[in-house]
Amino acid sequence: MKEASRVEAIIEVLGEVLKDAQPADVILDKYFKERRYIGSKDRRQIADSVWKIIRNRISYTEALGGAATPRLLAAMCFAAADLELLFNGEEYAPAPLLKEEKAALSQAAAYENWSDEAIYECPRWLLDKFENKRLLEALNTTAPVDVRANLTSREKARDRLKKEGLFFAPTPFSPIGLRSEDRVNLNNCMTYQDGEIEVMDEASQLISLLCRVKPHHKTIDYCAGAGGKSLAIGALMNNDGVIWAHDISQERLSRIKKRAERLDILNIKIIKDVTDTDYTRFIIDAPCSGSGTWRRSPDAKFRLTPEKLAHICQTQAEILENGAAHTKAGGRLIYITCSVFAEENERQIEAFLAKHPEFAPLNHRDLWKDTLEMDFYPFDSDKWLKFSPLNTKTDGFFFCALQKAQE
Repeated sequence: MKEASRVEAIIEVLGEVLKDAQPADVILDKYFKERRYIGSKDRRQIADSVWKIIRNRISYTEALGGAATPRLLAAMCFAAADLELLFNGEEYAPAPLLKEEKAALSQAAAYENWSDEAIYECPRWLLDKFENKRLLEALNTTAPVDVRANLTSREKARDRLKKEGLFFAPTPFSPIGLRSEDRVNLNNCMTYQDGEIEVMDEASQLISLLCRVKPHHKTIDYCAGAGGKSLAIGALMNNDGVIWAHDISQERLSRIKKRAERLDILNIKIIKDVTDTDYTRFIIDAPCSGSGTWRRSPDAKFRLTPEKLAHICQTQAEILENGAAHTKAGGRLIYITCSVFAEENERQIEAFLAKHPEFAPLNHRDLWKDTLEMDFYPFDSDKWLKFSPLNTKTDGFFFCALQKAQE
């Protein structure tokens, strides 16, 4: 593709992204599937530009005086190039820039009076939730590619990846993790296709380990989604025992089977109705804002509203109540989110404990040390773990294991 044609493709994708109705990765995936003639190099350049624009959406919009059309956002992204050549009106290229568009771009080039929203690339109502603005800055960077070794050692997985020309380093905390700071495409990677690795952020790997599931436990992954943690726990148990996977969405659950086949995980069973009250490990990977994953999904912040967040928090509280009723005496109720917001994390736990004195948090410092055999503890509290790009160089996750008293 000519560069001007790529710009036109970017404009077309942005037309859908700016509706804030679907995740940007879903929009890009659909766009490329419908245009299989676009080569891999062009796809990468188009996707990289779309993500760059999303990460700078607020500052671009502010500099443009609010005129955030797909054409102008694309022009901002390529401001250092010859815009006359890119917007040339030829076949498959954007139409020439209008006089009004040129004026807006000229104004943007001289803009200096940045708001906090533009500096931190965060809507105002969300900005006020962050006491530490360094966390916001970290959440607007590009995340590395983390994978976990599956039913093999990470050394063997790393060596095989190296033979395929892919270079990964061991993750600093997870003993099963590997990390590449470079963007890599695993679609044609045989190590991936053969199921020896699975894409998984290091924090999520660590959480799977910290659940401390044993084959003799009666375990349920209650909000299993597509089964990421179920599959990781199944591999950690080397296919022994059973993990029951439940989710309100049967469509999400249906993805587990295909993933399990590739990974050769055999000990996951789908359950539709959860009636038993004697689970040793009741794992809640709760629906949440996803604010901890903004490095990978920076568009998510634009689809979140105060009303949606309030509904999410209500749902989380209801799921915790349900989990309490299904956890056996002496068992563990485990609460997880991929959020960095207190109302979804520690405030949920504090409110739950106020109503349920039969539950108490484990000492998470001891849990960390015993599980990972590591003295270094990168967290501030012993009551729960708050992962972030600042303290663990991972996505933002919250983890709290609650022990139910013996009767």
